[in-house]
Amino acid sequence: MPNAIYLTKSRYMAGVQCLRRLWLNVHVPFDWEEPESGSLEDVGLEIGRMAHLLFPGGVLVDEKPWEHSAAVARTAALMADRTVPAIFEAAFQYGGVRIRVDVLERLSRGYWGMREVKSSGEVKDHFHDDVALQIHVLRHSGVRLSSVQVLHVNKDYVRGQRGISSARFFRRVDVKTEARKRLKGIDMRLKEQRACLSLPQAPEIEPDGHCHDPYSCEHWERCTASKPTDWVFHMPNFSAARCAELKALGVESISKIPDDFRLSPRQNVIRDVTQNGKPFVASDLSERLDGFGPPAFYLDFEAFLPAVPLYPGTRPYQTIPFQWSLHRVDSEGAISHRDFLAEADSDPRRQFTATLIAVLKGTKWPVIVYSSYEQTRLTALAATFPDLAKPIRRVIRRLSDLLPIVRSGVYHSAFEFSSSIKNAAPALCPDVTYDDLGEIADGTSASTAFWLMASGRADTATSARLRSSLRAYCRRDTWAMVRLHQALNILSVRPN
Repeated sequence: MPNAIYLTKSRYMAGVQCLRRLWLNVHVPFDWEEPESGSLEDVGLEIGRMAHLLFPGGVLVDEKPWEHSAAVARTAALMADRTVPAIFEAAFQYGGVRIRVDVLERLSRGYWGMREVKSSGEVKDHFHDDVALQIHVLRHSGVRLSSVQVLHVNKDYVRGQRGISSARFFRRVDVKTEARKRLKGIDMRLKEQRACLSLPQAPEIEPDGHCHDPYSCEHWERCTASKPTDWVFHMPNFSAARCAELKALGVESISKIPDDFRLSPRQNVIRDVTQNGKPFVASDLSERLDGFGPPAFYLDFEAFLPAVPLYPGTRPYQTIPFQWSLHRVDSEGAISHRDFLAEADSDPRRQFTATLIAVLKGTKWPVIVYSSYEQTRLTALAATFPDLAKPIRRVIRRLSDLLPIVRSGVYHSAFEFSSSIKNAAPALCPDVTYDDLGEIADGTSASTAFWLMASGRADTATSARLRSSLRAYCRRDTWAMVRLHQALNILSVRPN
């Protein structure tokens, strides 16, 4: 293996998931960029910096990844200095493996504690492989470890009026015993990964569910480029075992699934539509739509889940709704629209709730949603604000979910195996599109946009732009619901 090729924690974990992913990560050039503000990587870095506050007097090894030799030398000097209580991003190298330890804490009698900082709300199984690699390198580097912990976000922590308490924000979990178990066979695994990296081309590994567990692979499109557009992997609620059965039969396409192959009713519909191109409409669609109006309202929420709680009384990763959009269609077909978008500088939940209750008051029209998400959020808000619980429950009783109607009653080839509003509405209503929305066109980007404002990372001009984009996106979702409902009503009376 060329001297320039080495393993790191991230490369090792890629190889544990998939050797092809490891090879591509190392051999396919890409430009390293700073994480985008609000991205998962950016949040992870912020939480890592917060963890440093738990170790007063700790020193950061700030050499860049490409300055590893200098980082190793600085780490050794800091370890020799007994006045340094902890080292952040401590660097080590052994057997062609480079690691940076999040926190190396000096303990008594020449021992050290390894602290792996994670932004998740729990210890996940694959963390033990990550930790085991670090133990392997530290042991061979002569570091005497007496304690190995994962520091993860404590999801039960509630922010107080005075800000964040770092000591209570994190939960420490001893993982030494489990990580030690993962050391068995690690030499063989490292040998396998080095052999993989020495290959002239990436190993051929069939893409399947492992490509998204525990991480979504960045090479998914490359590895699936040769698959048919109706690849069986895209079939909803289709297990890996069922895919394997079809592979044994030489079947990769949904359209080629034999008629006698056991499928659910929905999967049968998808197979048949994919084969013949003829849309499916349930014969009783009209009955299924009973009670949906019009007249009706069409409601959609947006929310964010800040890892570090921004408002007093909230917890890490707590869902905080900040925006609603409401289209109204009366019995004559007249359409109007109302919305709410909170200011980001204070907890938006009460105003969010009160404004929604007010705008829905005075009618008993159904409130159409597209999933159980709105009901879940309203139920949580009723628990948070007992004085508003009664009117909230009245709203909940009016909710009518259109998604199950679409899932069971309609399928079009343009759904592309998904009944989401962003697939179903454009498929049945060509005038509906999300392609023109720009920077905010899905729930993830909406959540990130509000977090940027709430965390103070967006200046005045950026905030104004983001607020305009948020309003356009949320309004588009409820408009899509209006148009989809209209299309379903037409289909329900059209002969098959």
